[in-house]
Amino acid sequence: MKFASALLLLASSPLLSAAKKIHVSDSRGLTDARELRAKTRKRTRGGKSQKGEGEYFHRISNYFICTLLTDGCDNGDETVAEIVAATDDGMTLVYTDSEKEQIGLVDITDPANPIGLGTIPMDGEPTSVAVHGNFAVVAVNTSYNYIITTGELKILNIDEARIVRSIDLGGQPDSVAFRGSSSSLNSSPDGNYIVIAIENERDEDLGSGEPPQLPAGFVVVWVSTPVEVTGLPGVRFPTDPEPEYVSVNSNNIAVVTLQENNAILLIDLVTKMVTDSFTAGTVDLKKIDIDEEDVIDQSSTLYDVPREPDGVAWVDNDYFITADEGDMDGGSRGFTIFNKMGEVVWGSGSELDQIAASLGHYPESRSGNKGSEPENVSIGTFGGKKLAFINGERSNLVFVYDISNIKKPKYVQALPTSVGPEGSLTIPSRGLMITACEVDSRDDKIRSTLSIYQYGFDEPAYPTLMSERGRSGVAIPWSAMSGLSPGKGHNLYAVEDSYYAKSRFFKISTKDYPYIVEKATRIVDKDDIFANFNVDNDVADGFGADELGAMINSDKTVNIDPEGIALDDDGYFWIASEGSGSYGSAERLNFIFKVNDKGHIKKVVTLPDDVAAKQRNWGLEGIAFVPKDDYGGKGLMVVCLQRAWDGNDHPLLLAFDIEDEQWVADFDYPLDAAANGWVGLSDITYIPGTGEFLILERDNQGGPDARIKRIYSVDLLNSDPDVLLDKSLVIDLLDGLRFFTQGLVPEKLEGLAFTEDGNLFLMNDNDGVDDNNGATYLWNLSEMDYDSEQ
Repeated sequence: MKFASALLLLASSPLLSAAKKIHVSDSRGLTDARELRAKTRKRTRGGKSQKGEGEYFHRISNYFICTLLTDGCDNGDETVAEIVAATDDGMTLVYTDSEKEQIGLVDITDPANPIGLGTIPMDGEPTSVAVHGNFAVVAVNTSYNYIITTGELKILNIDEARIVRSIDLGGQPDSVAFRGSSSSLNSSPDGNYIVIAIENERDEDLGSGEPPQLPAGFVVVWVSTPVEVTGLPGVRFPTDPEPEYVSVNSNNIAVVTLQENNAILLIDLVTKMVTDSFTAGTVDLKKIDIDEEDVIDQSSTLYDVPREPDGVAWVDNDYFITADEGDMDGGSRGFTIFNKMGEVVWGSGSELDQIAASLGHYPESRSGNKGSEPENVSIGTFGGKKLAFINGERSNLVFVYDISNIKKPKYVQALPTSVGPEGSLTIPSRGLMITACEVDSRDDKIRSTLSIYQYGFDEPAYPTLMSERGRSGVAIPWSAMSGLSPGKGHNLYAVEDSYYAKSRFFKISTKDYPYIVEKATRIVDKDDIFANFNVDNDVADGFGADELGAMINSDKTVNIDPEGIALDDDGYFWIASEGSGSYGSAERLNFIFKVNDKGHIKKVVTLPDDVAAKQRNWGLEGIAFVPKDDYGGKGLMVVCLQRAWDGNDHPLLLAFDIEDEQWVADFDYPLDAAANGWVGLSDITYIPGTGEFLILERDNQGGPDARIKRIYSVDLLNSDPDVLLDKSLVIDLLDGLRFFTQGLVPEKLEGLAFTEDGNLFLMNDNDGVDDNNGATYLWNLSEMDYDSEQ
């Protein structure tokens, strides 16, 4: 979000049929997973975490903005929530929708069941909103272009849902703070001032895109009183300040960020004078990823990075916090606590990026820019503790810190959001925190939401999976998990897919909660077994030496597309790599790699010639191992194709005899009909001693559009390959997924594992946080239960 180059001041049913309980997890992130596990170990596995006198937040609902278009969100029109405020009683939310040029109202009398109250058209782009009493003030950008900049302040009667007055602002507004509003600290005893940042933002495509660019911004106090903010010390481009964000304390002192200028102003609202201006300074960042090379490598250092703060909020009358997003040249990937003299009291350094990586939320595609990209900050007192909430716009997390000791903030938890958390609001009187997530794209399975979090739980509800700090001092980075395999004891194994260029598999411990990524192993062609694959055979038609070379990196790590993993009786891993393209022009073939525990490739298997000749996209997904005791003393590997290939009506399950090294059977699997998009297979797991397999079947839809997320069983070892498989429904996951994700149903359920102790685990792929909210859920379905009345 941007702020004008000025400020204005205005005066005036169970998931598993045979199930036990469900245990959704807890989170603490990087700060030491062992400490968090110690707190949660006493918890009964599968027991629900009830609201009480605890110190953690749970997300209790998501209000989908698209429901104002149609009840089922079956409309692709873009409609968003960007900035959010609340009425004084905390019962109604007011949000800006810049795409539809309107203000929306939501009743949160029952915060677990928010209800839309309708919208009010603005005749321009609403950029910010604040509330006092029964009135909302909305900054509206009506500019024709970057030079002819105009804007209005709309005064709304909330009860009557109508505009009662419009005030010309003389420029393009961005942020508005109404002293007396209930939006966190934007509330003063008198409610006498509205402060509006008139940004008159720069045209990034004009010349170098840098300031100065006219017209300059300013600040206004109403009765419309411009506050001159040009020519100030500590400002990089003093003729073009571009005010970004504003917060006002109870002494009627406004703090204003000038993001592109890497500067901060303090304004006395009574005198309408700038009392101080100073640079936001720079920071040295250690142990971060600075290259977008499709590998998360947090080993680099950057020096003298401008903070370029965006959001700002007063903690009290002496201290304020900035969210250091960056814009033009900077972005320090963290947040900073300043005192009112402009001195840095504390900075988070690279901790937010490291926490995000430990939770699977690090956005590798933003490494060359600003990483997690802290966007906004809000403050509130809950349970006697003063807390700061930092929105990570690209990691899709809210980082919660206890700032009761202002010089020694303590990380508390990370809250999952929808995509692009922008607005942030606390309602301490009701124990609530709200985020407005502005990205809305039905085609990408992303819908804009208002996410509502409740304080008072004994444990966090997220994450379900995390990693710990390693010897390097940072946690094992992970994301884009795909496929699951049972291991020995409490261990699972998973793979990361082709989002990353140096493929790995992971060891996961499920002994304690949250589950822990204990080890990551790169897959390596150490003995050139893959490099010597014969590209001249019939299977490789159209797949040549160049395509093979692109799958092997210079250090002999491989760049494949792991989608499934299975551990055999001898301790070897079999990893299914999905191909891409069609036969004759394939960029990648479908391969199965036999790999040892060090990640070294020991064998490469391709599909049968007659099957490979039908290749198209949607190839190998899941893979499962049948123990020797269940298959005549020989190991059997079963793989599944995601969808039907050319000439087939159904996707195939194929069986490979490990000892004889040959394909022995293939079976046609009947998919459910799609409501929208398509339906395919995602993973397969074997139930020892039964001859039966569990199959994970899903559609390619997420959120409100999701319809098919199911687990079926097939008695494969006792079936005739010439007859269409008979399947039996074991679990319809949809209602449970809606309950536990508050409607943000993951599109890609891609991991399923039945363990030796009879537990069934399910996991989703978060696509590397690329056009995805980034949440990874690893659930033990055998411990899950839910009560839709709660």
